[in-house]
Amino acid sequence: MAEPTYERLSFLDASFLALESPTTHMHVGGVAIFDAEPLRTGDGGVDIDRIREFIGSRLHLVPRYRQRLAWVPIEKNPVWVDDDHFNLGYHVRHLSLPKPGTEQQLKELFGLILGRQLDRAKPLWEMWIVEGLQDDRFALLFKIHHCMIDGISGVDLMAVLLGFQPEATIPPAPPYVPRPAPSEAKLFVDETLQRVGKAARAAVSVPMMIEQGRTLVGELGKRATAVVHSLTSGWLSPATRTPLNEPIGPNRRFDWLTLPLDDFKKIKNALGGTVNDVVLATVAGAVRRFLIEERAFDVSGVEFRAMAPVSVRPKDQRGKLGNQVAMWLVPLPIGERDPLRRYELVREHTDDLKRTNQALGAATIVQLSSGTPISLLSLAARLATGIRPFNMTVTNVPGPQFPMYLLESQLLVQYPAVPLWAGHGVGAALFSYNGHVAWGIQADWDLVPDLEAFVAAIRSSFDELLEAALTPA
Repeated sequence: MAEPTYERLSFLDASFLALESPTTHMHVGGVAIFDAEPLRTGDGGVDIDRIREFIGSRLHLVPRYRQRLAWVPIEKNPVWVDDDHFNLGYHVRHLSLPKPGTEQQLKELFGLILGRQLDRAKPLWEMWIVEGLQDDRFALLFKIHHCMIDGISGVDLMAVLLGFQPEATIPPAPPYVPRPAPSEAKLFVDETLQRVGKAARAAVSVPMMIEQGRTLVGELGKRATAVVHSLTSGWLSPATRTPLNEPIGPNRRFDWLTLPLDDFKKIKNALGGTVNDVVLATVAGAVRRFLIEERAFDVSGVEFRAMAPVSVRPKDQRGKLGNQVAMWLVPLPIGERDPLRRYELVREHTDDLKRTNQALGAATIVQLSSGTPISLLSLAARLATGIRPFNMTVTNVPGPQFPMYLLESQLLVQYPAVPLWAGHGVGAALFSYNGHVAWGIQADWDLVPDLEAFVAAIRSSFDELLEAALTPA
């Protein structure tokens, strides 16, 4: 009989569980839209059974998707165990839009899905195959708990489902044989022994640390400097409260827009910097426009900060599950009227973040906290959200610049969704694919009932920046 098996969650992964509350849902998600014709059935529908079979054939490549949470007694630290009652039909569901099957209906449907939390007794992901979308398309909606995956690593179910060319063959799937989960008593004993062993190994390694002291001191000095820069960038002080930063409820809205990637490159080539600088400057202009025009809010002197996730995953760990991200805190100059000056200020901030290695600083803070019990972690999470050091999340994920396929159907566009933290009424996630940048905008249902106005402000801000960048001085 196989030995009982489990895997620990990292501190960062556990923190995403601790941050969750009845109004703060810590799942990421997305809307992927495909050409429906290649998967059309004889009766005019989409071949749902074939898609579900294909998904099942790929799950062995991402074993986390057939694991559920278990909890160490007393300390209540979370671990992963294989789900011995895994049911693919529960996780991959089928829906059809009522005619005429508009994108607005799809947005409303996804907003409803985002407003419901995942069942922690089951593997923490769900997917909906939605047919009936206008223009002979179907959608694949998905949500995955943030503790399972970071969007920047690119290792998730969508990554293993999409191929570089159309594929009609579904490979046979290896049989799923769940490994037995340990009993609560064994979990407690094993975790206790693990901590004792860790302390013993640290003591044994003292002579080696002394021998390698010069290198160690240099590395510690580098990390300590990065930590200081990270902590003093604003993490310990609240950002200015704005109409977008009131208490939120459990319900969500979702909207999107698509812009040409070439236009982003034109801006950064004309002004210097990066595509990410263009994104942040565009968001700064959009927030400014929305707060002034839709909320009659005075933006002068407002310190509005964006949290921008940055990957700290080493090259030798690409392809592994789990979160390895740090957070940049980027001031967005929403009080600045001139789009070129806004861009210049954003670029100065991001250059400074790179120069002071603040991604390393944030990652080091996470590592230093890795032994924190889950009870203290939950308390720290509540205190952190009370401080609210940033106003919104802006995450930008580069994707492939060539067509990708689900079986024979081409992926047309994919709109990502980022969680809303406590006191955050709106968040932006971007995914560049095949020459376009897709913006997914998630908002609180009550705080931002006019989400379409915020999306319009993004487009206006981008157009303004593009025109200014390309206008001769």
